[in-house]
Amino acid sequence: MRSFADDTAVDGREGTFRATLHEGWNVWGPFGGYRAAVMLRALAAASRQPRPATFACAFFSTGKNGPVEIAVTTRQAGNRAEALHAVMTQDGAPIMDATAWFVAGDVAGFEHDAAVMPRVPAPETLRSYQDLSEDYASWYPLWQSVEGRPLIWSPSPGPPEWHAWLRLQAPLLHSDLVLEAARHLMWLDVMMWNAVLPPHPRRPTRFIAPSLDLTAQFHAGAPTEEWLLCDAAAPIAVDGLASCHGRVWSRDGRLLASGTSQLFCRPNPVAPPTS
Repeated sequence: MRSFADDTAVDGREGTFRATLHEGWNVWGPFGGYRAAVMLRALAAASRQPRPATFACAFFSTGKNGPVEIAVTTRQAGNRAEALHAVMTQDGAPIMDATAWFVAGDVAGFEHDAAVMPRVPAPETLRSYQDLSEDYASWYPLWQSVEGRPLIWSPSPGPPEWHAWLRLQAPLLHSDLVLEAARHLMWLDVMMWNAVLPPHPRRPTRFIAPSLDLTAQFHAGAPTEEWLLCDAAAPIAVDGLASCHGRVWSRDGRLLASGTSQLFCRPNPVAPPTS
């Protein structure tokens, strides 16, 4: 079990930061949502504003476990909002870049909330993947630090949707707007791939589909809550691309974050040949 807070930490100042990508968050290599969380923390460390508002990144390569460098530059700075850009490199080669807006914490404005969380059972009433799967020990390392409880567990084809409660095995220990938003990035990236899979239940799948990008809008936080609901759909997959959108909800029905991702299909090297 790994600590998400420790393993996404960055060190540095004046726009130059260092971090270490840990094997415990691997899926085909360092997981994209995990790397996005590291990037957000570097961007936050360089920002003069405390509250993450939006994040968008492009993934160039998976990279490998070990040290990375993150260069952050300010693109626009005002009294109440700031835009920054970051590039993550490893061994001199860029592996992803990101932009983010940060805003002041006391911004007044319009107030309404028409978001409606799906009606779902509480996580305590559901079985975990660890209990449901006979080969859970062989799942990607990330799932040793994350617990998931899906609403549906079926080998039959289903709609391209995914609804599951997720929590970190090592919970966040304190209220931190940036760390909470980093957790939302992780869950958004986890849910996109899982929303693509239900119509294609064959294992191993014919294709894998790494994310080309990930965007997020941060609405609210729930740092004291371990379980958050992931609600995702992949309404179209065509010509090698799969388009996904997802939302993160608190137990009391508040929309915490929402985002999108475009996935790019590649042949699965471990899938048997088709006839």
